Amino acid sequence: MFTGFTKETSDFFWELAFNNERPWFLEHKEQFERVLNEPFKALAKETNALMAEKFPHMDCQVHIARIYRDARRLFGRGPYKDHLWFSIKSNNTLLDGPMFWFEIGAAEFSYGMGFYNAAAAQMQHFRDIVDANPAAFERLITDVEKHKEFTLTGEKYSKPKGSHNEHISNWYNRKRLGLEHTEEFGGDALSPELPAILVREYEKLMPTYELFMKFYNEEV
Repeated sequence: MFTGFTKETSDFFWELAFNNERPWFLEHKEQFERVLNEPFKALAKETNALMAEKFPHMDCQVHIARIYRDARRLFGRGPYKDHLWFSIKSNNTLLDGPMFWFEIGAAEFSYGMGFYNAAAAQMQHFRDIVDANPAAFERLITDVEKHKEFTLTGEKYSKPKGSHNEHISNWYNRKRLGLEHTEEFGGDALSPELPAILVREYEKLMPTYELFMKFYNEEV
């Protein structure tokens, strides 16, 4: 069971940032397991179980990131990541599909829903859906934007892809889409109720997730 992260979790991340090398990590492997890896895995698995119970139609699958960086992509950085994340997605989507996620580092934690990477064809399907019924889409985003704790993310195209009102265009003209909430380390991250809190927050994003799945499935 997840019992909450602790201040030592944040301290470990900070120390790793200044000592990102194998000898230091091996000396602190027990601390890593105790204050970060074990609670992180417990959080991921418990959150996924609650999501599967609440949204059985999703056929939930959890993916838990490892602390080790890909040796082929170090680019001068140390061998260990300075944050950890997990994602929850439908079992029949690939890693480029829409997903719910949680991430934690030394200074903050965040969670939300969206695409890690969306193909250009998928985003064109999205624009086709909006073009077919812009009023329905505007009602959907007006509803999700009532939850002001979430911020719309995703790089915008340098040249607009179409003409809609400013409200719709803010979503329409992006290369990918996501909704994200970020907090300073502490607060809910220290609570054993964090899995239930995440599921409650993800529920607010479920109508948007279902739209994302609609145009994702057009591609796959």
